[in-house]
Amino acid sequence: MTTTRKPPEKPSDEANRHQIAMAKKEGAAYHASLKYMAEEVADSGGMKRAGDYIVAYAQERAEGMYMLKGEGKLQWDAPTDENCHLEISVSDAGDQRFIPYLQIMATLTPEQGKAVGPFEVPFVWHPGLYHYGINIKVPGDGTYRLDVRIKSPTFMRHDEINGKRYAETIEVTFDAVPIKTGQE
Repeated sequence: MTTTRKPPEKPSDEANRHQIAMAKKEGAAYHASLKYMAEEVADSGGMKRAGDYIVAYAQERAEGMYMLKGEGKLQWDAPTDENCHLEISVSDAGDQRFIPYLQIMATLTPEQGKAVGPFEVPFVWHPGLYHYGINIKVPGDGTYRLDVRIKSPTFMRHDEINGKRYAETIEVTFDAVPIKTGQE
């Protein structure tokens, strides 16, 4: 079960009004980049509030990425049979800042056919927007249901007043997600 309360954002011994205002400015900038990615760059995108989180997705054709293959050794890995790149963003519902260190599982289910997943969606460093993402193989273009599960994170939460958040695993469903397959 997820809560719909607004996360606390009150001045405390850990975060004064100015610090909270700065966090909100950071979150607003992140969400401006997120909106650009989902609406201008990706083939499709969407966003929902879920408890303490704002969960967003973007979908593009599969793309290559650098992977660390040893100390100081990056290797470009191009997609092989993957034809879909799924991106997930998770941010705080109060200040809209990106939330790192999450365990995210996703499943894509076509209107007609068998579910793809669940699969883990790991963190991806991107020069324009931190997010979680993965290349996967889906049956083809079409309309899918996207189910996202975010496990309650184990990281520490600072602040006795504002730190009471992210305590529940949440599940979010995006219906009628248009998927465009291919490779970049």
